[in-house]
Amino acid sequence: MAGFSIIAIMSLAAILAPLLTSYSPNQIDLANRAKPPSWEHWMGTDKIGRDVFARLLYGARISILIGLSGALGGAVIGSILGCFSGYFGGWFDKIMLRVSEIFMTFPQIVLILILVVFLGQGLFNLIFIFAITGWTGTYRLVRGRFFSLREESYVEACRAFGIGEISIMFRHILPNTLSPVIVSVTLATAGFILAESGLSFLGLGVPSGIPTWGNIINAAKSVDVIQNNPWLWLPPGLAISLFVLGVNFFGDGLRDVLDPNQ
Repeated sequence: MAGFSIIAIMSLAAILAPLLTSYSPNQIDLANRAKPPSWEHWMGTDKIGRDVFARLLYGARISILIGLSGALGGAVIGSILGCFSGYFGGWFDKIMLRVSEIFMTFPQIVLILILVVFLGQGLFNLIFIFAITGWTGTYRLVRGRFFSLREESYVEACRAFGIGEISIMFRHILPNTLSPVIVSVTLATAGFILAESGLSFLGLGVPSGIPTWGNIINAAKSVDVIQNNPWLWLPPGLAISLFVLGVNFFGDGLRDVLDPNQ
């Protein structure tokens, strides 16, 4: 519940950003450069006068969108492939199992970096890369569940009534595998938010013109700023840490609630 509260509050603040601040995240004010926190600017301003609080709120929209979309995309790909692999088996299962093993052989961040170099920077490019590198865990979960569930009596009853194989897979078996998939999505969301922040910090993620938590920290990575302007890097760093902790707490709680063995 603590994790869910953190997620809900931070997500709501991102959605209601126009109501919480009157500043634009890209509004430049050279007369107020690198100002410390004040009543006018709650978290100060950056090196070109942009309001840090506004950038933090609007950046949360992009960072959470990337993390959640990448996790959902990977879950959809993994679930579909896991359905066919676990239900039919045979040569398709053997091929997909070897493909998943190849993906899992390399650290995910290495695959992401390679694909970023080939596909280039961009919001949708990053979501696509996260989706196609993050499907293997869900695939193995769904595949394993299908191997046991396809032998259940209700599946035999569906076949006896003449229900098609696709309908049996997606309408009758897949819903019984969603509990671990939901937990996997929540934990993958936290991982992708961290990955986006790291890539943006290195200048390989979302273009610098788009405010994200990683880009905010990237703009404050000089030694002079770290020593003299902590309000430029401390708020986004705390936001990333707090949100990722909240997602992990929530995912851990979901695992306890949805685990049929508990």
